Amino acid sequence: MRYPLDAEKSFEKSLLFWMNRYMHSKLNSLSNRQVKEPKRLAGVINSLRTGVKSIEELSKLAKDARNAGLIGINTYYKPLEKLYEYLLDFGCASMREIDEELISDFLASATAGLSDATKKNYRIAMINFFGYIDKQNSDGEQKAYHYGIELKNWGGLSGRSGTKLPSYMREEEVERFIEAIESYPFQRSVAARNRLLIKLILFTGIRVGEALNLKTKDLIPENGLYLIRVMGKGNKARVVMIKESHINKYLKEWREIGSCSDDYLFCNQKGTPLTQAYVSRTVEKILMKAGIRKEKNGAHMLRHTFATMLYLKKRDLVLVQEALGHASLDTSRIYTHFDKERLKDAASVMDEIAGGKG
Repeated sequence: MRYPLDAEKSFEKSLLFWMNRYMHSKLNSLSNRQVKEPKRLAGVINSLRTGVKSIEELSKLAKDARNAGLIGINTYYKPLEKLYEYLLDFGCASMREIDEELISDFLASATAGLSDATKKNYRIAMINFFGYIDKQNSDGEQKAYHYGIELKNWGGLSGRSGTKLPSYMREEEVERFIEAIESYPFQRSVAARNRLLIKLILFTGIRVGEALNLKTKDLIPENGLYLIRVMGKGNKARVVMIKESHINKYLKEWREIGSCSDDYLFCNQKGTPLTQAYVSRTVEKILMKAGIRKEKNGAHMLRHTFATMLYLKKRDLVLVQEALGHASLDTSRIYTHFDKERLKDAASVMDEIAGGKG
């Protein structure tokens, strides 16, 4: 039986649905020669057939299958567990927003410091999982959405290009990008909206999906700042701030001409929500005008830029975690890779012993 790609009402539940279906398939295909508790394994398979309601329940079933003696199950499940956390943190709204670039970003983040053998297992797990979805999804007319995840050019293994860090802009590039935001020849009907939207993402580090879900009441002026109430993954709210001077002009202009349904802050000319793809295309056009080319040119690169600048200027990883709404400090830790001053400390640790030679 085939299922819609977005099988549930929310992205989180749809992702969990496909993980559940995939694990059920895996348990029936892996070798059971070393299974010592067949009844326990049968119970796990039956629970997966019924369906789980949380990632915690799925993790427990995977552990039970392993304890029953099903060797190899963690090779496939552990990477998926990490992927689940990463994609929710990323803020996807649909299964269709996942692509090979996003999976490569995940692998770079999740496998840093792991052995090549483990990295290969992660890569295989990703290809296997999305290959399963390719074969099992349907829109009701027997037309399937095809991911085609191959990861042939993923450079996370030794002897190749090394683990890829998130793309981000340097300070000089940020200055050029901001100038390009101001000077880009947008149509008058969308100029204020686009400039306001892109600046909000760049200056606060909020996810594109979080920005598109903002409502006018979520911007609260206070002492020269706007307090912005953001609804993150799992309906967890947080507050970010931006100076009024950065956005006041465009916020006023957009409020005068924009008319969005349900009090949303951003919408198209029909009053309905913008798409993340539209925002990414807009960012790419501004980057091109500024003469900035990055390996990853989408709107999410602005979030990486904000996080990198925040860490380099404040050296406070907890602040990065709170500002970006990361569920785990480990997700924020990747931005420490850009801290050259810390690396200089490491480079000089043997100076005293070596007497400054070298």
